[in-house]
Amino acid sequence: MQKKTNLVTQLKKIAVVLSTVGLFGAGLVSTTQAADKAAFVYIGPTSDHGWTYSHDQGRIKAEKALAGKYKTSHIENVPETADAERVIRNLAQQGNKVIFGTSFGYMNQMEKVAKQFPNTVFMHATGYKQGKNLGVYDVRTYEGAYMLGVVAGQQTKSNTLGVVGSFPIPEVIRNINAYTRGAQSVNPKIKTKVIWVNSWFNPGKERDAALALISQKADVLMQNTDSPAVVQAAQQKGVWAFGWDSDMSKFGPKAQLAASVLHWEKIYTPVMQQVVNKTWKPSAIWYGVKQDAVKIEAFAPFLAPAVKQKAINVQTAIHKGTLHPFTGPVYKQDGSLALAQGKTMSDADLSKMNYYVKGVEGSLPK
Repeated sequence: MQKKTNLVTQLKKIAVVLSTVGLFGAGLVSTTQAADKAAFVYIGPTSDHGWTYSHDQGRIKAEKALAGKYKTSHIENVPETADAERVIRNLAQQGNKVIFGTSFGYMNQMEKVAKQFPNTVFMHATGYKQGKNLGVYDVRTYEGAYMLGVVAGQQTKSNTLGVVGSFPIPEVIRNINAYTRGAQSVNPKIKTKVIWVNSWFNPGKERDAALALISQKADVLMQNTDSPAVVQAAQQKGVWAFGWDSDMSKFGPKAQLAASVLHWEKIYTPVMQQVVNKTWKPSAIWYGVKQDAVKIEAFAPFLAPAVKQKAINVQTAIHKGTLHPFTGPVYKQDGSLALAQGKTMSDADLSKMNYYVKGVEGSLPK
């Protein structure tokens, strides 16, 4: 009888141990909490070495920083059409806790799907529509453009800068103006020429635009497009250019002067952590140099130390809040005053900028 009692006691102990590790009566099951899922929707390929590449680097760094809390996935080359709505809805149905849409053209589609999945968090890049489970985020690319301008203004021999533009929307116009103002801050003789390609990612058009600008005596090029084609064209023609969104020096080691690099992990990591903690609330995030989301990096080894130091000093000043790329006076292209001296342009005015500043040549496309 004593042996039987001992046997029953031992069996009960074994049962407790087995149930604790998930082996009793249900097969081999780990009790380790599964990682949450987060999905990213990209407008271009991760190999563009520009906008999409920078987002993907941010995704990778955020997943690593959160150490097993998330399993992330991404879908490339999603057009800003009804296809985006289908893709975003499928990702929500797959149980992703948070979905990031990384292009302005996804805004309406994300807004619609967000209403259908109230328990999923949606974050839309560069947009303005918000909801109970829909937030927006962006980085202050104009700060990077201003710092590149500081380098360009010191490096140019012709005093003519060139910009390959994507679409004439406030974001891109703002970057062109900031680039020009940064250059003018060190060289008042600067003028900027712009060619629009009406595409975010079209290496052929980007290259043709770069060559056209070079033929017009522009000897330092910036782009607001996503491929390294502009840097490659500059390398071929013996002029200078900049990496945009990422370091593009491997495509033009003799051409790239520096790069404006975006660090999206500065947004992705805290947002994903907030979703885990159930503390996320819809908001409009606009991070820049102050939050280390935008940095000037990858300076060319041949760049004069004084030129590099000037740009670093400007970055430090922006970080401290003692310099803003759009502190008055700001003059429009026609010479009229857009912002009085000593005033700093508000985010609301920056977000709807629809004019060239003085020094930018040509007319904005209608």
